[in-house]
Amino acid sequence: MNIKIGFLQIHPGADIEENLAFGKKACVEAKEKGADIALFPEMWNDGYSLPQDEAELKKLSISKNSKFIEEFRSLAAELQMAIGITFLEANDPKPLNSVIFFDKYGKEILHYSKVHTCAFDLEKVLSGGDDYYTAELDFGRGTVTIGSMICFDREFPESARILMLKGAELILAPNACAMEINRLSAIRTRAYENMVAVATCNYPEGHPDCNGHSTLFDGVPWNDNGVRDMCVFEAPGDCGVYVAELDLDSLRSHRANDIMGDKYRRPDRYGILTSVGMENTGSETEDEENFVYRQQPHIYE
Repeated sequence: MNIKIGFLQIHPGADIEENLAFGKKACVEAKEKGADIALFPEMWNDGYSLPQDEAELKKLSISKNSKFIEEFRSLAAELQMAIGITFLEANDPKPLNSVIFFDKYGKEILHYSKVHTCAFDLEKVLSGGDDYYTAELDFGRGTVTIGSMICFDREFPESARILMLKGAELILAPNACAMEINRLSAIRTRAYENMVAVATCNYPEGHPDCNGHSTLFDGVPWNDNGVRDMCVFEAPGDCGVYVAELDLDSLRSHRANDIMGDKYRRPDRYGILTSVGMENTGSETEDEENFVYRQQPHIYE
């Protein structure tokens, strides 16, 4: 069983109305190319524009119940195709960098806000999200458990690890930066160590600091034929709507039979990871039993 992922690697317009029109057109194209889900690059409603003036920033931020978001809810139902729409979300005291996933029936199944904001740069004007979520996506021929991380989230192993622990099979990652060998290697590693597929959608060349190269790493580093390349799709730099297939049967077989992911973890030895501000002195200063991570499914409702 395969799921087809549409990467909307497209340029934004001059304002939110153009972005709505361009985005809807790209979704239609993705559906025509057979996509089961269409994924936008990061913060599509304003083309990843982040003015540092509070008033200007507030003008660009929109509610999750805004006309812009509701248009994509309706479009998902009309096209019978899931859509992951990204936006600068209105929030007090600071906006959020968010994505909402609608299934093929127009039902909201997941709402995620970027946890690791780029607070060292333009995103210092944003608030960060507070958790990671997973959800069951029904794409008609079957279901897949999805999660999301946004751009800088991928640099932290904890992001994908938590999603894996919560059951994610496919991580959908909106992006807005240059995808070069080191960042692509980080995504490859997240897929490898967690036995998850990672689909990343970027802006094309010509958008500030972006270069296309949206990717799908399928999370299967070897099979009966030996070692294989997990990168089953990499877009060029050009603007376009690209569709790639993820072999879910192959991924699930790998997850059932291989050794990565959660199978041989030792959470009872990772106490320092759960203690904020603990200095790494080489010795343990707290009872590790207090830090054991109890795996709990966290399905978005």
